[in-house]
Amino acid sequence: MKAATVVCIKWGTAFGPEYVNRLYSGVRRNLKAPVRFLCMTEHADGLHPDVEVLDLPVEPFHDEMNAALAVANRQGAMRKVSLFRPGLIPDLQGPILGFDLDVVITGPLDDILQYEPGTVAMRADWVEARRGRATGHGSVFRYDPARHPWLYERLAADPTAEVEKARGSEQRYTSTLAQEMDAFSYIPDEWVVSFKHDCIGLPPVNWLREPKLPKDARVVCFHGRPKMPEAVAGYRGSLLRWSLPCDWLEEHWITRADEDLGAGWA
Repeated sequence: MKAATVVCIKWGTAFGPEYVNRLYSGVRRNLKAPVRFLCMTEHADGLHPDVEVLDLPVEPFHDEMNAALAVANRQGAMRKVSLFRPGLIPDLQGPILGFDLDVVITGPLDDILQYEPGTVAMRADWVEARRGRATGHGSVFRYDPARHPWLYERLAADPTAEVEKARGSEQRYTSTLAQEMDAFSYIPDEWVVSFKHDCIGLPPVNWLREPKLPKDARVVCFHGRPKMPEAVAGYRGSLLRWSLPCDWLEEHWITRADEDLGAGWA
């Protein structure tokens, strides 16, 4: 069986190696195919030995892109575009499934990997959808560098114009360009859910019951606050985002990864 290629990016120090290792464990426990898991990073210490490391590059257009991002006060926001570079991953066959580090795998991923072949697949962004904007959310993304080289090449050719057009948002750049190229599909909403929008509920429900894992959720996203450690312990950031301790999150994110990888890796 052909391996499934899965990638993430870890730049800076906001997320420790345990985020990568737990993501790797969740992915390999929830894909039927063997997994080739890669992490693009400049800090590889502590990563599980089965994680293949890609050096975080300094792109030829890095300075111009960052200057444009600084105008939008979005410094560093588009580093993920390096993952789209054709030829980046040696011996690549087929599509790539990508994840941000602030997600937790809670169900089978095969449907997402195989969804609408030949397209760039992302879930609709929760906030942008309410505003009537057709923007994908960048926490889960499926693409193929051989089919979609323009994801990298368009930004490389004119970083300033593309950053300004996307208002400094990588997910807006990616989804808008893929729609323009007639190569975009939305991952079904019920497969990729938001902890704060879909799990904790509104007051007073979130003050009274543990966050709920939606029935068909395969990935839970922790964009904004709370992040996973806060949600496991219980979050008191605001009345709206108040969250009781979450046992199912601890089970999926920590306990199963410990059992899978062994002590010290998760």
